[in-house]
Amino acid sequence: MLQKNLAVFEHQIRVYYEDTDAGGIVYYANYLKFLERARTEWLRSVGIEQDGLLERSIGFVVKRVEMDNQAPAKFNELLRIQSEIVELKRASLMFKQTIISPSGQRLVSALIRVACVDLQQMKPIAIPGFILEEFSRVG
Repeated sequence: MLQKNLAVFEHQIRVYYEDTDAGGIVYYANYLKFLERARTEWLRSVGIEQDGLLERSIGFVVKRVEMDNQAPAKFNELLRIQSEIVELKRASLMFKQTIISPSGQRLVSALIRVACVDLQQMKPIAIPGFILEEFSRVG
């Protein structure tokens, strides 16, 4: 288990018209897409490209989501998404992610458990050492 949180990564996402409902408010399911993009960019920032993982038949799949919507995001806002790993186990990790408005208001908080899997067998595997090594560089 992780003794300390890894560095917080921040990614920005613009809210497009396609992300909103008729009233210009982000549709709740789209927050999951925003969070996914931020996790992908977090991995990229620590030197892990998902296409490289796919070539090795390694994937990270979402196992559990706990999301709290506190306030709405609106069309054309530039949101900040903060992501950090708060728990690291043998075959899974837990991300804490927060979506923040341009004014600094917390809009969404989420805890997302991601499992490492062998994509050919679709079974959990230990997170490979080369990935853990990259994680340790940003700790």
